[in-house]
Amino acid sequence: MVDEWHELIGSKRAVQVELALSALKGMRPKLRVWGISATIGNMEEAMQILMGAEPVRPKPVIIRAQHEKRIEVTSILPDELEVLPWAGHLGIRLLEKVIPIIKSSRSCLIFTNTRSQAEIWYQRILDVAPELAGWLGMHHGSISRELRHWVEDALHSGDLKAVVCTSSLDLGVDFRPVETIIQIGSPKGVARFIQRAGRSGHQPGATSRIYFVPTHSLELVEAAALRSAIDSHIIEERVPYIRSFDVLIQWLVTLAVGEGFYPEVVLKQVRSTVSFSSMTDEEWLWILNFITTGGEPLGGYDEFHRVAIDADGRYFVEKRKVAMRHRLSMGTIVSEAMLQVRLLGGGFLGSIEEWFIARLKPGDVFWFAGKNLELVEVKAMTVRVRKSNSKAGIVPSWQGGRMPLSAQLGEQLRIKLGEAYIGRTDTPSVHPELVMIQPLIELQAERSVVPSERELLIEYFESEEGHHLYVYPFEGRLVHEGMAALIAYRISLFAPLTFSIAMNDYGFELLCDQPIPIQEALDSDIFTVQDLREDIQASVNETEMARRKFRDISHIAGLVFGGYPGKPMKEKHMQSNAQLFFNVFSEDEPNNILLHQAYDEVYTFQLEEARMYAAMDRIEKREIRLIHIEKPTPLAFPIMVDRLREKLTSERLEDRVKRMIEW
Repeated sequence: MVDEWHELIGSKRAVQVELALSALKGMRPKLRVWGISATIGNMEEAMQILMGAEPVRPKPVIIRAQHEKRIEVTSILPDELEVLPWAGHLGIRLLEKVIPIIKSSRSCLIFTNTRSQAEIWYQRILDVAPELAGWLGMHHGSISRELRHWVEDALHSGDLKAVVCTSSLDLGVDFRPVETIIQIGSPKGVARFIQRAGRSGHQPGATSRIYFVPTHSLELVEAAALRSAIDSHIIEERVPYIRSFDVLIQWLVTLAVGEGFYPEVVLKQVRSTVSFSSMTDEEWLWILNFITTGGEPLGGYDEFHRVAIDADGRYFVEKRKVAMRHRLSMGTIVSEAMLQVRLLGGGFLGSIEEWFIARLKPGDVFWFAGKNLELVEVKAMTVRVRKSNSKAGIVPSWQGGRMPLSAQLGEQLRIKLGEAYIGRTDTPSVHPELVMIQPLIELQAERSVVPSERELLIEYFESEEGHHLYVYPFEGRLVHEGMAALIAYRISLFAPLTFSIAMNDYGFELLCDQPIPIQEALDSDIFTVQDLREDIQASVNETEMARRKFRDISHIAGLVFGGYPGKPMKEKHMQSNAQLFFNVFSEDEPNNILLHQAYDEVYTFQLEEARMYAAMDRIEKREIRLIHIEKPTPLAFPIMVDRLREKLTSERLEDRVKRMIEW
């Protein structure tokens, strides 16, 4: 039985499962496999990946529950609406409305999207409602396992009333249903929202209820979009990892560390998976050569001769050191270098990323695991801390915390934004969020236009900073990152211009110190899908992106060793080693399979090339509205603030935002 298959399928962990199942089916050809999933759009594909590439008898079937899950979404609405929204601050201003919900509930989960956000909300709740001390817990992936298990048990037994958490409590934790779910900010995906809502009313026929707390005004539109997506049974598809050769290399070494393997037997098993069904004989021989000799560039180094071959053709690991290092490195979840956080008395609190601690000096106070901690020293890979009475503290942040808007939620968002403008239909919306947001929508219409679902809005204006171009595809941050670079490149073909780029989930900004020939560019169809791959290659630094991807690939494939318990390798050493391999392969072995995999992952998962192609194809068929504006609009303002957030140092962001609002 493979539980929560929807969570695995969009990661390399699914490739591990495929390979493991192929080996089990080799031992037991009639093995019966069950997959369990609640929230996935591409159910047929998910079933096929789990069953394998070869026909299965009897033919696999999908069993669906007949009853429909009811989910009630209630938004916490602000008393006053900000007509120039910016991300992050509105949620905390709604805290006074959240506290009564927590107090009136027997049990409550407060979901945040990031660990930093969880730390902030935990502290702020106790600041406003200190009587909840002892009744409020926190749960996220960087807190020690012992503390997380204590929180789960305390919630189960009723010793805790509420828990501020991240996706660490989305799934895989077994406790009785809670009464109330609160979602802080948009979850950026329908499936994630349904998963979290399902923690309440977690029985057949029961209604799940979830409160939605927007972190800025435009997220009220996302709340309406989520409700419509749920009513229409729209759930995201998960993009599977295909041909992840780093995982296959790790798997083969794992088999060799055990009883060993015979290539002709394992090749049949591996090709029975969907992930490696297209693997050629040449690729298979390259992989076998890689695990035995390290390949052509590394053949002269004994440490890369990991697997030996005995007289009858069995591949096995004969060196104890190789086996030990492999056992310590197995897995596909590669994170930043983590330091242990320990109290001076010895209590273990959890782990924190090395890059964050490197910014601090002894005496600085930061929030972690719900405590104000003073940094005492960093020694070996351990952060020694003591509790602090200071009310001020730095909030830790973790790399990759922001989740991009899904394609399905983006589509619903475009529809709901078009519906929100009463001036277009003269019919009030059935969604209370869209009624609440009318002042913002009216200001957008006054300064520009409110785009309908069949329009692409582009805004252009000049300020003391330069010439601003805003484009609103509503396709998510990752797609906008690639699309912004692509459009900037295509515009630069008309004039030698240099752009600064900023983006959020709704759109992106191109900022230039010279006029931007946007009308000329539009007349030449800059949103065409023709020559898309070539123009993407010309517009982004794909080599640098691939270099970053290769860090994780080299770790999974066993090229880079993370260190022994208590003596982990420093992050900068691991990065430099991975970069060295990348450079060597690029120069001496350009056909290296792992090198090609790094570039493929850049286009598939970082730039989301397929989704960008679909977005550009959709835009080509839509009406493009180019509006010259005099002041920032409600849609443009949050992108401007995000750009400032990266630059401001001596001036407080809030002060600069206030001055911008007065424009």
